[in-house]
Amino acid sequence: MSVKIRLQRHGKKGKPFYWVVAADARAKRDGKYLEKIGSYNPNTNPATIELNIESAVQWLHNGAQPTDTARAILSYKGALLKHHLDGGIRKGALTQEQADTKLAEWLDAKSGKVEAKKEGLSTGKADAKAKAIEAEKKVNADRIAATKKANDDAIAASEAANSETTEEASEENNEETQA
Repeated sequence: MSVKIRLQRHGKKGKPFYWVVAADARAKRDGKYLEKIGSYNPNTNPATIELNIESAVQWLHNGAQPTDTARAILSYKGALLKHHLDGGIRKGALTQEQADTKLAEWLDAKSGKVEAKKEGLSTGKADAKAKAIEAEKKVNADRIAATKKANDDAIAASEAANSETTEEASEENNEETQA
């Protein structure tokens, strides 16, 4: 029986959520599986991945073949590196302590990259929001200025009309008084 490490789809339409499972290669995609290794949620940014690295490495040692996407997930979380380092330990090229320090260094560097991406996304979102607020303030200021100008023009026109009517009325009064 050949074993595959693959994704099993869950979630509703348009909102996929995956389990990372070890399953018989002949089983259906969402069918029977041997062990659930972790989960993968691509709906978040960056994607949320929870993985039992020890279990994944054990399946890799037993000969399980990951699919392309599962291989990318295992690589991202360091399971393939741990499998590789364990091979070096078995061959005698490394000691367990050396392998553990290499894995720890790699995981620290990887977590730094992920945190940098999260910070970049949050600052980008904040910058976009600030730009939108500034643009909205500018539009509101322009709208207020246009309304004020229209009101001033209307007041000036009504004052001009009032002054003309008062002049005509005063002329009529002067004519009546002279007559």
